[in-house]
Amino acid sequence: MNKRSNDESANKPLIVGIGGTTRVGSSTDRALRAALEAAAKAGARTHMFDGAFLAKLPHFSPESRERSEEQRQLVDTVRKADGLIVASPGYHGGVSGLVKNALDLLEDLREDERSYLDGRAVGCIAAAAGWQAAASTLAALRSIAHALRGWPTPLGATLNTSEKIFNAAGECTDEKVALQLATVGRQVAEFAQRHRRS
Repeated sequence: MNKRSNDESANKPLIVGIGGTTRVGSSTDRALRAALEAAAKAGARTHMFDGAFLAKLPHFSPESRERSEEQRQLVDTVRKADGLIVASPGYHGGVSGLVKNALDLLEDLREDERSYLDGRAVGCIAAAAGWQAAASTLAALRSIAHALRGWPTPLGATLNTSEKIFNAAGECTDEKVALQLATVGRQVAEFAQRHRRS
């Protein structure tokens, strides 16, 4: 890659994806990847912290300042991010512990000049085996984004995983779901481009 390509890449907003489950190829993981792909098509750089990565994070302990390499990597990358996309499965009507633990770690951004997720769009995706859990999980994600001073995108995506959504290759086969995921990714990227701080 030449210097011009490096400069052009650096000028693109960075969108960080956080989510997934411990199961490889889960619907939540695939949904997050699809939304990040849409953000990339809209002109963003992307970085994903999937379920396998999140599973390595120790439990967040606010009383301790010690952080693992994975915890530091997550916080440092989010610190540089211009927007986020968060995807969680709906476990018993709420956000999974895996995803919530990662979001709790963002408390480390409290004293930053750009505190928490201030001024950044947050796309929210909830996947559950039923509409009720998907809706309540989406509401919880949006509430967490507000608490972290982020701007939830106008559209949040809900997936009912009791219906066939993805094929064996991981591609979304439901046009309505695909549109939701693409819209979330695009909205985060467009917000980031408009509000990015130089």
